[in-house]
Amino acid sequence: MDRPAPSLPDPRRAAEIRTAAGAAAALLTGLLMFDALFATPGTPTAVIWTALGLLLYTLVRPPRVSVSGTVLTVRGLLRERSVRLDLLVSVRSRSRRGSRLVLEDLHGGRVRLAPRVLAGTPLLWHSLDAGVRRARTEGFLRNGTRELQFLADHIDGERARKVFEASGMH
Repeated sequence: MDRPAPSLPDPRRAAEIRTAAGAAAALLTGLLMFDALFATPGTPTAVIWTALGLLLYTLVRPPRVSVSGTVLTVRGLLRERSVRLDLLVSVRSRSRRGSRLVLEDLHGGRVRLAPRVLAGTPLLWHSLDAGVRRARTEGFLRNGTRELQFLADHIDGERARKVFEASGMH
């Protein structure tokens, strides 16, 4: 019996969560200080400011991206979406600058994720690359090879630059 592969999380996510929590705490602190200085502080306004701080946190908190076997999963605020990497039919850039990739599989599964997540997580990138190769071999992947090649060139260039910097070569 096959055991499922362990889930591989995005290591940058913890820092992004701390940043989101810090921004929410700063907003809450600022609102409470403003209320204390220029208004009559009270429980109703403190509850409203706390709700605004929590709303900011939930809006800026990054989604959780993980891969288990051939399934890439993105867990956001309200929903979880998955896509089979070996059954990809399309990879698209959501904006001109490529700030979001949209992956779609043969069964209609669709996820959106930031390319920087893939660039910062070699195991996620490797899983996507292996899935793309399999989808191409099977003839499923019809759209997106240009976007993927651009992303691969960017990721490989960044890694090469980091290796040269670490070795003292410029």
